[in-house]
Amino acid sequence: MAELRRAAKSYGDRQALRGVDLALSAGEILAVLGPNGAGKTTSIKLLLGLRRPDAGQALLFGSDPRRAANRRHVAATPQELDFPPTLKVCEIIDLVRRHYPQPLALVEVAEAFGLSDVKDRQTGGLSGGQKRRLSVAAAFAANPPVIFLDEPTTGLDVESRFSVWQAVREFVRRGGTVLLTTHYIEEAEALATRVVVIDRGRIVADGSVAEIKGRAGFKKVQLRAESLPKLAAARESSQDNGRYTIYTHDADALVRELVTRDVRFSDIEIMAASLEEAFLRLTERGDELS
Repeated sequence: MAELRRAAKSYGDRQALRGVDLALSAGEILAVLGPNGAGKTTSIKLLLGLRRPDAGQALLFGSDPRRAANRRHVAATPQELDFPPTLKVCEIIDLVRRHYPQPLALVEVAEAFGLSDVKDRQTGGLSGGQKRRLSVAAAFAANPPVIFLDEPTTGLDVESRFSVWQAVREFVRRGGTVLLTTHYIEEAEALATRVVVIDRGRIVADGSVAEIKGRAGFKKVQLRAESLPKLAAARESSQDNGRYTIYTHDADALVRELVTRDVRFSDIEIMAASLEEAFLRLTERGDELS
């Protein structure tokens, strides 16, 4: 559906992308994760034909993203978007709908994104969250084969975020394809059929949520104990009110060490790394994650 082939892009002295290969397949929800400035938005702009790669290729439906014929089959919610303040919510949605061959009904879109009560209000009178919901609603109103969402739920409350998640799932259930960037790890974990982690303009991991967690290369062990000695199998550990969290590359070796050293412990749990923990380890720049 969309593809980057060895794509590179620079802005002055800063390299935003460094030879990125990325393919979006039909029917998937691809979540692109990365710290600020990693290259997520640049990747979307290349795929939409809003920027041209300095090297390599960007393809949309197998050809130039700048072709009008291709653009008629894709919709997007950019990271930053503003609306003419005197236009009404219903007018914005209807304007988008008229550019596409099989749009959703205005009433259906307004209801799905919690805009029914404000559909006749001018956009200049909307809150920031309402404007964000409108920007996402406009993309789904188009009902194209592919939707690109750049940080779609930034600034939304929990209820509105869940509404967007439901819209994404329903869109894909009907045969659509979604590429989204997000700073919310739980969003990627809840939605994505595939995750790409990008850092410093390069892809550092690509796979299912489970595969990305596995790439972290460690397990998390939690247990209760009065105290713990220094353990050879422990990578790092922390303690909170008698419950220890230990990160290790070999959980079996850690448990054996606890037993052979006569450590008194209870309530032990061994878990794979969470997607957030895997992300932090893969990028080693987690402090920049919002």
